[in-house]
Amino acid sequence: MASVELRDIRKSYGVLEVIHGVSLSIVEGEFIALVGPSGCGKSTLLRMIAGLEEISDGEVLIGGKVVNPLTPRERNIAMVFQSYALYPHMTVAENMGFNLKLSGLRKPEIDKRVGEAARMLALTELLDRKPSQLSGGQRQRVAMGRAIVRDPAVFLFDEPLSNLDAKLRVQMRTEIKALHQKVATTSIYVTHDQIEAMTLADRIVVLNGGKIEQVGTPLELYRTPANLFVAGFIGSPAMNVLDGTVDAADGEPAVRLSDGSAIRIAPERRVRPGQAVRIGLRPEHFVAGGEGNAIVGPTLLVEPTGAQTHVLFEFAGKQITAVVDGDHPARHGTLFKAAMERSQVYVFDRATGAAL
Repeated sequence: MASVELRDIRKSYGVLEVIHGVSLSIVEGEFIALVGPSGCGKSTLLRMIAGLEEISDGEVLIGGKVVNPLTPRERNIAMVFQSYALYPHMTVAENMGFNLKLSGLRKPEIDKRVGEAARMLALTELLDRKPSQLSGGQRQRVAMGRAIVRDPAVFLFDEPLSNLDAKLRVQMRTEIKALHQKVATTSIYVTHDQIEAMTLADRIVVLNGGKIEQVGTPLELYRTPANLFVAGFIGSPAMNVLDGTVDAADGEPAVRLSDGSAIRIAPERRVRPGQAVRIGLRPEHFVAGGEGNAIVGPTLLVEPTGAQTHVLFEFAGKQITAVVDGDHPARHGTLFKAAMERSQVYVFDRATGAAL
């Protein structure tokens, strides 16, 4: 395994710059997730690390060595693609060992490596099958096995689970996490699914418009987002956002909303009277019948999910989502009454989006 460092990486297509000076240090054995909306540059950045995309400016270092002039094969990386990219006429064993054969390894060594990877990924019984005889999850495991046998310095994953159904994605997330714990190889994982990133990664890099918005552990990004973009992207269901103006309520700092109601905020928030702000209310922080800021509005929609219930209600002219206990007796047309502790009210500058 090896460290990876990006130094002021830029990518342009003619006059259009799509990656704007990205710098990032990844330590040996770390699992990093690159997340962001479609078109934010995460796959382009991964392809530049792999050597599949030319770097317009900046340096990529793997194991402390600048690899800009090296081919993908010379970089000692292995990439797992969204499309599996298996050879249909080859067996599982042949697919997994093909790159080793091209590298000139002898058959006994190839068989040994393929056998070890197959045992790790529960593919031993499938080694003689063709890709057409496999399920989607099995094909993805073969694609990962093909990467493992190369014993690379770095694993690169480009949205590897996006072609799988929801249940299989959860299963494969568990398998990828277990795999990383076994082999401890430095891994960079691109996904648009923030739940995937939260469950897999040691650290998450949130990208937006070709720039890094924030880097941190999953809990750091969830609890202390640097700005409104990160706050809205991390967390499911997404954070509720309301516009308001900094004021006071009962002598405490508060945000006055469009309907005149006041939401008290923590005294340590860096705000000034009259400042135009946005407040963020996470759906899971609402407490039905609890104490704190009273938040009440007519119920518009109730979505039971089992252990939890999602309640859509109207408050301050906006549709707000709350996540409450599955036994909560919410009904369409009734008043939904909840509360939120002031410490759980996020505040952002309306002009810059920065957390306050």
